[in-house]
Amino acid sequence: MIDLKSLIRTIPDYPKPGIMFRDVTTLMGHAEGFAATIEALTAPFRGRVDAVAGIEARGFIFGGAAAEKLGVGFVPVRKKGKLPWTTIGQQYTLEYGVDTIEVHLDAVNKGQRILIVDDLIATGGTAEAAIKLITRVGGTIAGAAFVVDLPELGGAKLLRAHGVETHALMAFDGH
Repeated sequence: MIDLKSLIRTIPDYPKPGIMFRDVTTLMGHAEGFAATIEALTAPFRGRVDAVAGIEARGFIFGGAAAEKLGVGFVPVRKKGKLPWTTIGQQYTLEYGVDTIEVHLDAVNKGQRILIVDDLIATGGTAEAAIKLITRVGGTIAGAAFVVDLPELGGAKLLRAHGVETHALMAFDGH
């Protein structure tokens, strides 16, 4: 059994002092660790989803691999202005302002069961926005899966309060 947590590099004081950045690129670069991660991310949702929605950018990597593993399609959730066709957007709050994520208007068929995937959940703002966005285009949220949870920031708890089954492979203390 691979210790996935040991494959994640911690970078102190990035992007600002006091932050312990959890760098998943070291996990992605480890073939066996990456495969084990995708297996563990998808296991609770086998046979229960019609598509995976991955949040830009690292959520594309984990989400795309999860979609392939589950044998379903992939829905990119992108930053505003990055998708080429008609989109629908959802604003969310950042530490210093607001941002918007978008999907194509026809990315999800009505009633499709969608799994939200991203590398990390912190405050949950982006994941919450993705859930609202997918719901607005007609999808049903089957769950949310993350490689890393920062429980002190409350994101997973926020999603569970919305009734979303939330699965994280590991947790790290701090920010």
